[in-house]
Amino acid sequence: MSAAPAATLFQQALGAAFYSLPEAVRRLHAVRGNARYAGIASVERGRNPLARLCARIAGLPKAMREVPLAIEFDADAKRETWRRDFGGVRMQTRLAFKGGLLRERLGPLQFRYRLHPAREALWWQVAGVRAFGLLPLPSGWFEGVRCREREHAGRYEFLVEARLPLIGLVVRYDGWLEPLADAEAIRHVPLGRQFVGAERRG
Repeated sequence: MSAAPAATLFQQALGAAFYSLPEAVRRLHAVRGNARYAGIASVERGRNPLARLCARIAGLPKAMREVPLAIEFDADAKRETWRRDFGGVRMQTRLAFKGGLLRERLGPLQFRYRLHPAREALWWQVAGVRAFGLLPLPSGWFEGVRCREREHAGRYEFLVEARLPLIGLVVRYDGWLEPLADAEAIRHVPLGRQFVGAERRG
């Protein structure tokens, strides 16, 4: 008999609660190996000069409205890499699970999250932030950071928002995603051109 596949990061973080998530959210976070999703997203950026500086340091996408979004996932039991393409603007993060917390590296920052399933959604709560993986930053700075994942009309939907004290909005992006039916068939197509048809359906 073949061994059962190793638990994904989100299965490790949530345990039995993983199976209470909406199907579209559960499916995305059950990815092993390589998978591609695509859909539509909008991005709002803060206008404060410090907000723009923070966004630039973190490598966040520029403001845009209802553009094609493609994401490639590379996932195993120890780490995940998410490569996003917002209408031709790339953004990459790396995730791991350690010490009971989901860890996400975004530019020079490492965010640590507790995951909470509630109200038919999955919420990410910031539990700590480190610069360059070493220097702890005050957790109070990041109380305005939130992430929500849910299912709506059979689609995976996401909302990410970051606000900082005295700076205000840094970024807010939201949208929806669907799995690409055959990732191998489109592997040679650049990410930003894979799902132009999603804009018509959305």
